[in-house]
Amino acid sequence: MIPYPQIDPDLVRIGPIHIRWYGLMYVLGFGAAYMLIRRQKKAKELGLQSEKLQELVFYAAVGLIVGARLGYILFYQFGHWLDYIRNPLEIIAVWHGGMSFHGGLAGTLLAGALFCRSRRLPLWKTADVVVVTAPVGLFLGRIGNFINAELFGRTTTMPWAMVFPGGGPLPRHPSQLYEAFLEGVVLFLFLWWIKDRPFRPGAMVCLFLIGYGALRFLAEFFREPDPQLGLFWGTFSMGQILCTAMIVIGAALWKALPGRRNEAPDPDP
Repeated sequence: MIPYPQIDPDLVRIGPIHIRWYGLMYVLGFGAAYMLIRRQKKAKELGLQSEKLQELVFYAAVGLIVGARLGYILFYQFGHWLDYIRNPLEIIAVWHGGMSFHGGLAGTLLAGALFCRSRRLPLWKTADVVVVTAPVGLFLGRIGNFINAELFGRTTTMPWAMVFPGGGPLPRHPSQLYEAFLEGVVLFLFLWWIKDRPFRPGAMVCLFLIGYGALRFLAEFFREPDPQLGLFWGTFSMGQILCTAMIVIGAALWKALPGRRNEAPDPDP
């Protein structure tokens, strides 16, 4: 067993103001996305530089945060909707925890579509450029989960298991690190490696949906199920159900994209 490193979730405390590692990971993730988008040849062809790119990242940040919070309430708190209706300010209380990746993805896609429409940018080409940078933010987010000692894994006897604060006395999988490696490192290296190949516009989005869905589905077998939901049919978590939907949507979109490779016109939003 490996001792869990006791890291204070608060990076800085100034009176009542707390700057947390998890919040810093969001900032670093958006900063990394900005830098990686700028490096891509396709981004330059689209004119995604300087102020326009900054605006796109801002749209994506707002969409992600709003979508992640609403997604958590919709997917993981559906038995408590009346509580949120009675106390609507709790909906925006992100500091109380509760963010859903799948909701954040939906919010980001919607915000990105609105941005592309307002700036007359081709939707699929723009989305392809942006989506290859998403795994960097996923990696940083999982490291933030690890520092917060949240979303830990199921109990195990593996030699690298850890006892997490709030996870009881039994050693558990450090599933946050598994996800950081699979959804962050592995997925990023794959998408970055193939990003310049002559795929049809929208293909990178499809590969991200399928790749993330498959890797997260696998990692969920090591992650402790959400206590308020448990396992569906005694086997699958909510995360796995949502990832299955991602894989299906990604595969269906792949078949629906017009044309072959880069010969097809890119449909504007």
